[in-house]
Amino acid sequence: MLLCIQIKAQDSLVLDASILEKKMIAFERHFFDAVTLKAIYKHQQAIDKLEECNVLVPDDKAVLFELSKNYFSLNKIPEATEYANQSLAKDPENLWIQEHLVKIYRKSGRFEKAIEIQEKIGAKFPKKKRALVFLHLMNNDRPKAQQLLNELTKAKLLNNRLRAIKEQLNKTNKKKTKVTSEAKGNNLKTTFEKEKTFKNLRSLLEKLEKENSKDLLSYSEQGLSLFPAQPLVYLMNGIALNNNKEYKKAIGTLKNGIDFVVDDRTMEKRFYAQLLKAYKATGDIKNSNKYQKKIK
Repeated sequence: MLLCIQIKAQDSLVLDASILEKKMIAFERHFFDAVTLKAIYKHQQAIDKLEECNVLVPDDKAVLFELSKNYFSLNKIPEATEYANQSLAKDPENLWIQEHLVKIYRKSGRFEKAIEIQEKIGAKFPKKKRALVFLHLMNNDRPKAQQLLNELTKAKLLNNRLRAIKEQLNKTNKKKTKVTSEAKGNNLKTTFEKEKTFKNLRSLLEKLEKENSKDLLSYSEQGLSLFPAQPLVYLMNGIALNNNKEYKKAIGTLKNGIDFVVDDRTMEKRFYAQLLKAYKATGDIKNSNKYQKKIK
């Protein structure tokens, strides 16, 4: 009798192990399929496969993270946020999940939440504090951005992009754009000189761009100082620099500006087109191909 019980117990263990093995094989197959589908932009199908993974192995960190990334690609921010936070709860120090959450909060305009997480990241990885400058500017907190730039300067962590932003922020708002006799009769220029709002500047820059006016450079430079978190002024400055064949400067300002673009594919493509133009002019084939692909 004891021998029979022992044999049955062993059979049960073998059976349990077999079931578990089959479950894990199915889990891995669905997960691999989900990653493949995400790579070819079939995000909803990827989500369906990940949900099957979730049934087989509930609340797996990697599955939750992948669910968040696919929902983010579909612009379903509440679901992306929920799954990212669930994944982070299982691994609070995971850098990739933290950076993904920063992207989610940035896209949804919740800049304070993005800043909170980016500060935690920066405490461990000082170079990643650089991203905080852009987040503070997007949060309309210029003093904190300038304070952080000073800290990064002392720590010798400024890169070329941040040096350019620091230079723009340090320019006084009292500096006036030179107005030609032709400009005096221009209503949009006069309006902007009287009231330097972004709305007035945007109308002016768009008009100057259409006219291919040389004044686009000076007014866009003033815009960089006045509105350092508005991607349009960087785009217009990049266009003006490209027109003046100052391609290396154009690349710098365009790469700075694209960091401020949030959920605007049309604006992104305009940046890519100008970067493509600048890189082609400098003979940089690698980056030319890169931005040609991005435009497509």
